[in-house]
Amino acid sequence: MRMMMVSDDCLVECKIDDDSDEDAGGGEQMNTPPPPPEFASKTPTPAPKPPTPPTAPATPTPTPTPTPPVSRDPYGINKHLQVEVSDVLAEPATPRSIDQVWLYSVTGFERARIWTYRCLTLLLAVPFAFLCGIFLAILACLHVWFVVPCIQLSNTFIPCLRSLCMCAVNVFISPFCTSLALCCSQIAISLSNKDWHQMRDKEAARV
Repeated sequence: MRMMMVSDDCLVECKIDDDSDEDAGGGEQMNTPPPPPEFASKTPTPAPKPPTPPTAPATPTPTPTPTPPVSRDPYGINKHLQVEVSDVLAEPATPRSIDQVWLYSVTGFERARIWTYRCLTLLLAVPFAFLCGIFLAILACLHVWFVVPCIQLSNTFIPCLRSLCMCAVNVFISPFCTSLALCCSQIAISLSNKDWHQMRDKEAARV
């Protein structure tokens, strides 16, 4: 067995103060000196690392979905304008042109129709849309501020006018007509045979 000898320099003197122990309540208190350098570990003890919080799983980035084309005629008010080549050009089975002539004719028809429409809309679409917006705004203004108020006012005043007309009829016109009818009810017309024959002869002569 190998024994290690410790020199006197490594020994540390510890002083105990009795007065301080008594003032502290009689408990034992010792000041522990640091260990000598021979026994101290050269590598410092690593501090414990704080626990890392659990990371949330990465959400996959959504892939961009292609947007569907916007329908410019959702109510189908211009379905009758969907004209294709087969609606205009058709070649019977017996007299047939060269294939290249037919293909170029179809291509020319489509290109002329599409680009002519695009050029016309480039020149006229914005002014026509502007005029349509103004015309629609005028109609809406007349409908909101003139037509509907007139209808509502007439619906409000017509019952009053009706009651006034009924009062006028019952007070003035009805008694007058009743009196006139009573006066005329006493009139009697009698025709003799001679007058009846004369009237019949006149009618036969007219015929």
